[in-house]
Amino acid sequence: MTYAEHRRIIDVDSHLFELDDFLHNAARAEHLALLPSMHEQKGLDVPQKGLDRGRELLAKRQADPATMAKFEASLMDNTKSGWSRLGAFDPKERSHTLDLLGFEMQWVLPTYSFHQMLHVASDEALTATSMTLNKAMADFCAADPRLKAIGYLPLNLGPETAKAIMDQGFDDGCYSFMVPTNEPNAENRSYTHPDFDPIWAAFADRRIPAVLHVAANGEYDSVSPSFANNGKSEQALGGDAPAGDLRVLNIGTSAQLFLSALIFDGVFTRHPELRMISMEHAATWIPSWLQQMDFTAGLYKRFREFPELPSVTAKRHLKVSPFPDEPVGWIIDNVGPDMLVFASDYPHPEGTGNPIAKFERNMPDCDQATMDKFYYGNALALMNPV
Repeated sequence: MTYAEHRRIIDVDSHLFELDDFLHNAARAEHLALLPSMHEQKGLDVPQKGLDRGRELLAKRQADPATMAKFEASLMDNTKSGWSRLGAFDPKERSHTLDLLGFEMQWVLPTYSFHQMLHVASDEALTATSMTLNKAMADFCAADPRLKAIGYLPLNLGPETAKAIMDQGFDDGCYSFMVPTNEPNAENRSYTHPDFDPIWAAFADRRIPAVLHVAANGEYDSVSPSFANNGKSEQALGGDAPAGDLRVLNIGTSAQLFLSALIFDGVFTRHPELRMISMEHAATWIPSWLQQMDFTAGLYKRFREFPELPSVTAKRHLKVSPFPDEPVGWIIDNVGPDMLVFASDYPHPEGTGNPIAKFERNMPDCDQATMDKFYYGNALALMNPV
């Protein structure tokens, strides 16, 4: 019996726990000298003990069926170090892990290599490292068509460079790409500027969704640093979650702002086939956000004409993966059954040790048709828009 049991599931958000040679092993010769070390980045701690133990346990599992059986039996134990979980960094073992999970498909995103790329590299090195990241993700997923590689586009390098990175990433085998939600330089063009239309057109023409994910936000900070001057220390939850309760409370703010800009600046009007997915930005904010956009559009109706209510645009173009502990049934009651999608976040600890059980505990009144949309139907619609 698989973890999914009888359910048909498409998992739109899972991750790697990469080893520190992940990017260097995938790099082209002309990029190798430009790659920073994973240990240079400060966003996520890289304990050498965790890396060494991960390698050691993989070797034991490969050599000893009894050891493998123990790990299979504790597949969803999220108290283990991420490097010690099945399929964290070995592609063949990841395919076996997907067999055990019983998911039909799994989108795969980076973890440590993302921070290695985004928070250390700049300019020419950022171009080289993002191309290498995309190639490394594609290489990892290449042998199993159920695994969909998600890379990254550094839009802050400008539309021409980002488009070249995108084209190379597609050639290397990426399914789609994360994009940042915020341009950190106030003098640069917004990502909704028409100059970026070739990027959005490429997503639309290929009928693949652009990906928004927490931490890929262009250094956006929803909370003024002054709030930290409160006489106490901030608590970090770990994983991709921002440090401090106020930042967790506002975890979806960058996505809300960016998606609102896409709608108000007419990007979806110019690219009617463009779709997006928001991951790990929470989802409880969606009902009020939809209402607030419509309210704002009403205030501006004397100055401009909207082709439709912004909430209608959002519902057609956007899917969101909620956290398992959110009131998912309540969100569906308020926005309808077509916006939310399942994500395990495997092997990140914030995915919890039993996301299916937690989701279903928070969806007590959802009928089977709604559950089917949540588990796979909405993801299929996202990937294969009519």
